[in-house]
Amino acid sequence: MDMNTIEAVVRTEDPADWRAGDAWLAGGTVLFSYGSFAFGKEPLRRLLDLGSTGWPAVTVSDAGIELAATCTVAELYALPASDTGRSHAACWPALELVRPCCDSFVASFKVWNMSTVGGNLCTSLPAGPMTSLCAALDGVATVLGPGGASRTVPVAEFVTGDGRNCLAPGELLRKVQLPASALASRVAFRRLSLSNLGRSGVLLIGRLDADGGLVLTVTAATTRPVHLRFAAPSGASTSPAALAEALDAAIPDGLYHDDIHGLPAWRKDMTYRLAEEIRDELASPAGVPPVRVSGDFWPPQGAAARPRHTVTPQAAPPQDLPQQEGA
Repeated sequence: MDMNTIEAVVRTEDPADWRAGDAWLAGGTVLFSYGSFAFGKEPLRRLLDLGSTGWPAVTVSDAGIELAATCTVAELYALPASDTGRSHAACWPALELVRPCCDSFVASFKVWNMSTVGGNLCTSLPAGPMTSLCAALDGVATVLGPGGASRTVPVAEFVTGDGRNCLAPGELLRKVQLPASALASRVAFRRLSLSNLGRSGVLLIGRLDADGGLVLTVTAATTRPVHLRFAAPSGASTSPAALAEALDAAIPDGLYHDDIHGLPAWRKDMTYRLAEEIRDELASPAGVPPVRVSGDFWPPQGAAARPRHTVTPQAAPPQDLPQQEGA
């Protein structure tokens, strides 16, 4: 951490306090890693600290789930096993996505207790798992601006590229709303990495809505989230050929990400493979285990499963699980 240019830390949640040389501070896990030149050639001079906002981390209502930008990964991970999560598990099957997405950070509990949902979205890396989760569930972000301004933007449109998003200077991500209609959908998850528990190279989430419409969200493989929607009632019975054709049309080769965590050609091949696995899983009757699961963290072991970082003295009993394939 090299932030020897910081002159002041200001506790505020008001965008009117922002000026050139400022950066919003939530968990700080990325900001402190990048240092004073995190956002360009000009060094940061002040940090606007959101630590005392008092925003409720998770708010559940009939309309869905509201996640504060300051909600930590640990707080989100705890949701499915909480009383609230268990009471909504039957009517909101998409809660099963929370823990696989949190696990996709492949970070220690120390990071989980500091890193925030909003920070991950605003960092806007292709592999950001909070982008994957919120975009796949039709999340809507509320953005605050100077002078009491407020606007909303779908999370799928919030991230615009590798490390880029739609925030203007001084704007602040306040919260993300996940609608009950998306949470009520049946879901499937796939993730691949080039190394064991490495950064996501490809992360796809499928959603089968109550009306039979199919929604596929591609992240990590692409520099920004990509939504594919297959309308009801034919969405649930989309053919492999139609799915491949839709991927061809939605994702030009230049949109596939290229870095040390995966070449574009590999990311493209795996996107088509995982998309077909998701299509096949959601086309099968509910409760039927998927025939093939590439990657990790899926199927989930249930909302009441023990915390990921807990060590137990005895091994769990063997289970009949579908075929698991790494990358």
